[in-house]
Amino acid sequence: MSNIAVIGVQLGDEGKGKIVDRLSENADVVVRFQGGHNAGHTIVINNQVFKLSLLPSGVVRKGKLSVIGNGVVFDPWAFVYEKKKIEQQGITLTPENLQISEVASLILPVHRILDQAREKSAHEGNKIGTTGRGIGPAYEDKVGRRAIRVGDLAEPETLKSKVAYLAEYYNPYLHYLNQPDLDTNKLVSDLIAIAPKILPYICRIFEQLANAQRAGKRILFEGAQGVMLDVDHGTYPFVTSSNTVAGQAATGSGIGPTSIKNVLGIAKAYTTRVGEGPLPTELTDEIGKLLSERGQEFGVVTGRSRRLGWFDAVMVRQAILIGGITSIALTKLDVLDGIAHLKVCVGYRINGNVIKYFPAETARQSKIEPIYETINGWTKSTKGARSLNQLPTAAIKYIKRVEELVDSPITVLSTSPAREDTIIIKDPFAE
Repeated sequence: MSNIAVIGVQLGDEGKGKIVDRLSENADVVVRFQGGHNAGHTIVINNQVFKLSLLPSGVVRKGKLSVIGNGVVFDPWAFVYEKKKIEQQGITLTPENLQISEVASLILPVHRILDQAREKSAHEGNKIGTTGRGIGPAYEDKVGRRAIRVGDLAEPETLKSKVAYLAEYYNPYLHYLNQPDLDTNKLVSDLIAIAPKILPYICRIFEQLANAQRAGKRILFEGAQGVMLDVDHGTYPFVTSSNTVAGQAATGSGIGPTSIKNVLGIAKAYTTRVGEGPLPTELTDEIGKLLSERGQEFGVVTGRSRRLGWFDAVMVRQAILIGGITSIALTKLDVLDGIAHLKVCVGYRINGNVIKYFPAETARQSKIEPIYETINGWTKSTKGARSLNQLPTAAIKYIKRVEELVDSPITVLSTSPAREDTIIIKDPFAE
């Protein structure tokens, strides 16, 4: 059986939730392998909208095992809140259909305090535009070997010693940020109080996935954010705090990289970004406003309006090379309906020199001038199309040209937020 990883190849918000949900019909296990509850995945089923941040998109499918892997930073309070919210929508979550890695690192209240205080005190130009949910500081503790992990919730004495160490480490920094000392007694008692709501779900995920593989089950690995927000390969320093590339699917879940056969990259038919950082094709005119309104471009997690631009083939092609993408799912094609002339960025000009890659240096990033190719648009609506023959010829030509420019086949198309409005040209699970 073929396992697949699904990742974003732009700057996040590409519509991964819907695609993962659609593909999970043919999966047995869905694994979130990085990020935290800074992700925002929207799924629409029979006009019911599910908004997920921490939970894998597979939870809305009955009979599927959903897994939160070790590469995720896990906020236990956010988990309890999101679980309650989705159960109110009729989804039942039990240890039989949802499991959490025992070695995932926790997000603590102090991480949120630090995240928000640092962003607030940062000088203009140094603000990242984080969600303020503590993701970055939690990853810092993980790599600094200070993290409290999910499995530690079963050991109160371990919690006490680890919290005491965090207080020793963080209090001087909290003073610098004009924040109160870490209340160790309260944090320990809060963790002990919430532990019974988490512990039934913890598991040795590496064993679960190994057993699933031996049984011939299909595993779908779900990423958050996008390749160009990867902490190594993205628009640094305006990136997320984890590796968002497909290689992280193995590391972040406890499975060998050879177990992942295909990598499906999700890309919008245009480009969006939340927060600070470069967006070479950004539109600030009436077309940008129209597309933003039509595409309902605001962040699921923060509610902030997304910045919007034309499709950037340079950025996507680079992400494909870095991510080992084997095919592309192109989403929100319908948002482009009725635009007479569409533009696609095919290169960058910096100080008169033409390049076809996204530069690593921040100073050069700020000087990018996009080079555009103009493609004829279409007047017939593509919204709700479920087969290629329902698409106008000009839309097919746009898709084919994007394929050529990014050097990857487009095998899935999304023509609305609804689960059913998806065109599967080739099943990504196919060997």
